[in-house]
Amino acid sequence: MSRFPDVRFLISAAAAAQFPPDNGAEVAFAGRSNAGKSSAINAIVQRRALARTSKAPGRTRLLNFFEVMPHGRIVDLPGYGYASAPESERRTWAPLIDALRARRSLSGLFLIVDARRGISASDQGLIAWADPGERGVHVLLSKIDKLTRSEAARALQAASAQVAAAVSVQIFSAHASTGVAAAQGKLAEWLANKKTPVSSNEDTGAD
Repeated sequence: MSRFPDVRFLISAAAAAQFPPDNGAEVAFAGRSNAGKSSAINAIVQRRALARTSKAPGRTRLLNFFEVMPHGRIVDLPGYGYASAPESERRTWAPLIDALRARRSLSGLFLIVDARRGISASDQGLIAWADPGERGVHVLLSKIDKLTRSEAARALQAASAQVAAAVSVQIFSAHASTGVAAAQGKLAEWLANKKTPVSSNEDTGAD
């Protein structure tokens, strides 16, 4: 039985005003284009094509929200480092992603990194953006089935040494199902950290 049996698409947001209400909990998925982000999402939520996969990098162009449990969402972010979208379109992504970070419901970030490439400066930028002191950050070293066991161990050791102690790292393969259960557990943990919206009528203590 699937750990997330009631997954459904919510919206592809082109503007912050289109985001779902800022309550419950949500977890973002990010990574360089062609790092295996869409395949990772599909494997973790056990859906064949929830997130669109393609051999052509840069297919995710909007912020795609999915509900995976009541009041628990995941957000598929545009890939970075390369994208086939026009430059004018890519410039709209930064304010969208900054608006996402400002949401109280954002509980964590899965960063998908191709294990053969290692953590790049762009990846480090995403880790800093997520602010590991404020919310969880978990790195999936994807496509680990492309490496030998010793290469995978070295990749894990190198990645762990590159990130802050607050950032967790694991090996992962959507194709071989390596690390899928561990990633599901991390997602479920973060989605359990539900937040309620701040009411505009809430007593602030002011006279």
